[in-house]
This record gives sequence, structure tokens and C-alpha cells, in this order.
Amino acid sequence: MTEQNPEPRSGNAPDNWERQVITQLALEGLREQKLARRWRIVMFFLVITLMTVSLLGPYLLNMASQGRVGKHTALVDLSGVISADSDASADRIVTGLRAAFEDRNTVGVILRINSPGGSPVQSGYINDEIERLRSEYPDIPLYAVVMDICASGGYYVAAAADRIYADKASVVGSIGVRFDGFGFVDAIDRLGIERRLMTAGEHKGLLDPFLPEGETEKAHMQDLLDAIHQQFIDTVKRGRGDRLADDPAIFSGLVWTGDQALALGLVDELGSAGYVAREVIGESNIVDFTPRKSVFDRFLTNLGASVAKGAVEAVTEPTLR
Repeated sequence: MTEQNPEPRSGNAPDNWERQVITQLALEGLREQKLARRWRIVMFFLVITLMTVSLLGPYLLNMASQGRVGKHTALVDLSGVISADSDASADRIVTGLRAAFEDRNTVGVILRINSPGGSPVQSGYINDEIERLRSEYPDIPLYAVVMDICASGGYYVAAAADRIYADKASVVGSIGVRFDGFGFVDAIDRLGIERRLMTAGEHKGLLDPFLPEGETEKAHMQDLLDAIHQQFIDTVKRGRGDRLADDPAIFSGLVWTGDQALALGLVDELGSAGYVAREVIGESNIVDFTPRKSVFDRFLTNLGASVAKGAVEAVTEPTLR
């Protein structure tokens, strides 16, 4: 019986198997890298698209709505505290008012106010711009419509309108100025804390909360507040004229209901924005010209607020609140 030689085993078989596995893994890795690159490209263009839509969408929709409705009543919302970095900043409100007056289809403008007040400077900017726009566009009336509250700086703005409307339960007035502060002098004495403050200028440490209140500085600040208050009073008298009742309480900082404000001449009539558009202006189609923050803007604002959280200013500014 002859012995058959077994079939020779290739010495390269293990190498071929390992090479195949390595090649397969390499191909899979390349495939995953291509998919990852494609996904990053898709995400990049998706983010760009969303940013573009969020930035331009509100303006495009507003332009489209203006084209559809033709003649209209323009609406600008002033909502919240009036300050340089808020939705009720002078820049934002003035931008909306200018766009409303400049639109060739605007029949009248409603400034709808829901604000407790804020910066006297920002309020003054808006008041001045309303007077300028009314002078430049004498055929387009501007009416202020009060919602829940139109107090202090909010009323400073409203006083420039042709007429002011409110609800019977609205809160109106607070024609005054305030300056907020606090004092910890006794507290740090009890705790044995020594206050160390270096200044250049006799009154540079004005109203430092850890130092006793100086009578000279207190009198100076009271003069400052009185001067701003007089500016406020003059602005209201200029805007309201002889419609105001002869009652000194009007300028005392008190607030009134819409009904009471009507009797005092602080408002002209009770009514909503819809009522004013329909019955007073005579054009019930309303187009909103309020500048709105995009989603991207709101994200950046919230991010900035988070970064700035915890920062405290030593001295606050006077406010019309």
C-alpha cells in the first residue's frame, strides 16, 4: 500500500487570513471616516441654514405680510424694563418706529406699552424720536396703548404720543425718579471687618455702601434726582398740555388705574390696540414692526448673561421706576 503524500499546506495561509482581516478593518475605518466627513458637512450647512432662517426669517415674513395686507396699522411693542441691553432698549424701539413710519402703506402707528419704566436716558431717546417722527410724518398719527402697566419711564415715552389709551385696570403714572442703594456700616463694625478704600477725588467714594452716608453727598444726589424729575415733569407737560388736571399729586410718583388716569388727564380714552386700529385709525389690518431677536441672538444673549452672572455693580444709576 503506497502512502499518499498529503496536500501541501500553503505557508502563506495564516498571512493571507490576517491580511484579509486587516484590509477589511482598514476599509471599514475609511468608510466610517467618509460617513463622518459627510455628516459634518451636512451639519455645517444645516447650522448655516438655521442661522440664516432665524436671522432673516422674521424680516422676510414681515415684508411678505406688508405686501399682502396693503394699507395697515403699524404696531410696535415696548415690553419690559427700558434699558440699553433689554428688548425695550431705545435702539430697538426706535428702529421699529422708524420702519413703521417709513412704510408707504402705514395709515397710523400704535406703540403698545407694557413697562414699569427704566433708564431715563433710554426713555428720553425714545420720546425725542417720537416727536421727530411725528413732525416728519404729520399725516401719520401715533397712539400709545397701555396694557398692564405704563409707569415711570414707560409713561415718559407715552407722553410723546398724539393720544394715550389704556384699560380701566391698567396701572399708569409713577412720575418720579429713584436711586437705589444699601448700607452695611453697622454690620461690618459688628463683624470686625475693616473697610479699605483708596480714591483720587474727594467724593469718588460716593455712596459707598460700607461707609457712613455723608450729608454733602446725600444733598448732591438729591439735587441730581430733583433735576431729572423736573425734566420728566416738563416732558409730560409738553406732551399732555392742558389735558392734565391741576393736581400736584400727578407728579408725586403715585400710580393710578386707567379710570383714575383718565380723570387726571394722564390718558385720553379707554381702549385696546384692536379698538384703536379699528375705530380710531380706521384700519383694522395690523402689521407688527417690533424688532424681534432671532433664535441665534437669544442664544448669544443668554450665553452672555450666564458669563456675566454674579457680577455686581457698586453704584446703580437713577431709574424711572
